[in-house]
Amino acid sequence: MNIAVVGTGYVGLVTGACFAEVGFDVTCVDVDVEKIERLKQGVSPIFEPGIEDLLSRNIDNERLHFSTVLSKEIINRSDVIFSAVGTPPDEDGSADLQYVLDVARTVGKNMTKYTLLVTKSTVPVGTARLVADAINDELAKRGEVIEFDVASNPEFLKEGDAVNDFMKPDRIVVGLSSKRVEEIMNELYNPFVLKGYPLVFTDIASAEMIKYAANAMLATRISFMNDIANLCDLVGADVNMVRQGIGSDTRIGSKFLNAGIGYGGSCFPKDVKALIKTADQHNYSLDVLKAVESVNNRQKLVLFNKLKAYFQGNLKGKTIAVWGLSYKPNTDDMREAPSLEIIEKLLESECKVQAYDPVAMMETKRKIGDVIQYFSNKNDALQDADALLLLTEWKDFCVLDFAVLKQKMKQYVVFDGRNIYDAEVLKQQGFACFGIGVAK
Repeated sequence: MNIAVVGTGYVGLVTGACFAEVGFDVTCVDVDVEKIERLKQGVSPIFEPGIEDLLSRNIDNERLHFSTVLSKEIINRSDVIFSAVGTPPDEDGSADLQYVLDVARTVGKNMTKYTLLVTKSTVPVGTARLVADAINDELAKRGEVIEFDVASNPEFLKEGDAVNDFMKPDRIVVGLSSKRVEEIMNELYNPFVLKGYPLVFTDIASAEMIKYAANAMLATRISFMNDIANLCDLVGADVNMVRQGIGSDTRIGSKFLNAGIGYGGSCFPKDVKALIKTADQHNYSLDVLKAVESVNNRQKLVLFNKLKAYFQGNLKGKTIAVWGLSYKPNTDDMREAPSLEIIEKLLESECKVQAYDPVAMMETKRKIGDVIQYFSNKNDALQDADALLLLTEWKDFCVLDFAVLKQKMKQYVVFDGRNIYDAEVLKQQGFACFGIGVAK
């Protein structure tokens, strides 16, 4: 089976590489010439554990190819075309579908045989109909009638563990409207079904909704626990104990209950906004999700406010060490990262910011430039620091060398934005420690 994947971001690149890994012939398409040239050399444009091994192996085995053009040849030799292009948020929060519809129009202009176009991007309910209309419009311009189908196959990939999520999925959801599509998708996902991973068929609208609903639910859990953590601070409770207590309830479960400085990345913020907008367009208010978004926006500055309170409102001239810039570990993704808002506030307060992140410093520079200092070693970032802010829970930060901290830092205070440190241990070593919703 021949597969084309249009778009080589997180979703498209992981999808293409993993399908090649199970034996399919895959062509990945992207208009970014520089990116494609790097991919041909096996160099990934994203930091994602395991992806470069997949690229090298499948390029060498001639199962994975790259192109800058979704050509007539690629379209008509493909049994399935996946659309994995970006759907960035418009100013009003709705998903921008221009790239999705561009792919549909290109397919409509060039298809000469039955074609199955599968939307892999996260798109609002009703997008499949718009995609079908775009293809039909192009066929009408040509004066031709050619059979095609549109399907929805939403991704459920976590950045930092995307390859594992694709190869060992909790579930595979396919929204479809014909038996022919079901047969094709059964064949495509058979290598995964044989290993016991469930393939779930739904109608197209439900598949489109499932992705948004899943991300909205996870975002809700995060904001809920952050709200509880802030209340724990006020009443003297420990959110870690609360988390353990409610997480042991089988109706609730323990995942996505860690308090912190808010969610970021390419999915949760964008998808929550898009789902709220979809509801607004149907004259319905998703009040719970609006609150989720509000709590998250507020949460990003909770740690900064603790820092400001500790120094009695006077941060001018303070040197602040920052460990962690990416919105989560094992990625260089800086989209909607809480660190960006915290750094902005630090700079507004006339602080000197000294930062270290294992992989995200180049991406941070592309976003904010050299307004802060970057260090190639986490300990060097501590030099003469009045405080340390832990913003991303990379493994490299989990164990503290107190001798180094005492040697480097001017003042012994740590603000733990991810609750990875034991405050009592730090206190025994002479450090003040402030977390999110934990007992002081």
